[in-house]
Amino acid sequence: MTVTVVVADDNPVVRAGLRSLLGGPDTGLRVVAEAPDGGTAVTLTEHHRPDVVLLDVRMPVVDGLTALPHLVRLAPVLMLTYSGASEIVREALRLGAGGYLVHGEFTSEELLTAVHDVASGRARFTPTAANAVLGVMRGATAHGGAGPNVSNSWEFHGRASQVQLDVARFGLSVREGEVMDLIASGLSNRQIADTCFISEKTVKNHINRIFAKLHSTTRSEAIAVWLGTRTTP
Repeated sequence: MTVTVVVADDNPVVRAGLRSLLGGPDTGLRVVAEAPDGGTAVTLTEHHRPDVVLLDVRMPVVDGLTALPHLVRLAPVLMLTYSGASEIVREALRLGAGGYLVHGEFTSEELLTAVHDVASGRARFTPTAANAVLGVMRGATAHGGAGPNVSNSWEFHGRASQVQLDVARFGLSVREGEVMDLIASGLSNRQIADTCFISEKTVKNHINRIFAKLHSTTRSEAIAVWLGTRTTP
């Protein structure tokens, strides 16, 4: 089944590039509309009812964050933007974004995968955005639990407030929980190492312990257990 997409970005060159990439052969994707601002994105999304909206943050007339609460009522939203400031990432998640990609931090193939994943309800983050997510998680842990911002953002799209519950359920340490959630977000060992400020060898050690606790031998098996699509023996 083809995943339909609305692209919202004020740069016509970016929109044209995304239309060409997403509409390529064998991508399983189709751009049904393009919007130069958030208000137009809402109108087009109401009309086309796409499977995913790709949304920039900084746009004229109505910016992405202003449009976001309206868009998430209509379709999953994947932020695709040059804006990587932690406060913007956190606000986008609080408002219900299903993923956050910063330009320059992903390949074409990773973007295609991210669109499919967000359409299926799986969150995707590039390293800058993942750092912001980890900052929220660490802040919540330091204060003995999730604060209002963490709870509100993650409850909306079904992942983040669940992380702490999963850590307890599977017997993972807080760090192992962070690593596992980054694995589920599609990050490589090197990206996880950079995000968590640890060595790649330490990441591998964490993954070995995670696999043992989740009774898994591969990343895909571990992700299935972590996201609840497969139970442990």
